[in-house]
Amino acid sequence: MSDYVYLFRISEEAQREAMGTPERAQERMKAWLAWMRDLEAKGHLKERGQPLDRAGKVVRGRKRMISDGPYVEVKDLVAGYIVVSAKDLAEAATLSEGCPILEGDGSVEIRPILAMSF
Repeated sequence: MSDYVYLFRISEEAQREAMGTPERAQERMKAWLAWMRDLEAKGHLKERGQPLDRAGKVVRGRKRMISDGPYVEVKDLVAGYIVVSAKDLAEAATLSEGCPILEGDGSVEIRPILAMSF
C-alpha cells in the first residue's frame, strides 16, 4: 500500500453555496463524516487531515518574497486534505469518487506521497 494526499479544492462561491444555510452545512458535514468513516472502516484512511483557513502567505524564491496567499494565482482554494492508503494511484482515484466536495463544484487532487528516508 502507498500513501496519497487528497487536496480538496473549491472556489469561494461554490463553498458558500454548499454551506449556505445552517441546515445545508450540517447536511454537508454528515456527508463528509460518512465518507471518511467508510474510508476508515475499509482501512484506507491514514490521516484525517484538517480543513485549512483561507488566510495565508506564500514565500517565493531566493529573495524570499512574501505575498498574500496561498492562492495568489488560482481560482480554486485548497480547502483541506486527508491522507489515504491505496494499492496504487488508480485505486486512490476510485476511492475519491465518494468525496462530498464533488457534489458541488469542487475537486479532489490526488498526489502520491513520496517516502523519504533520513
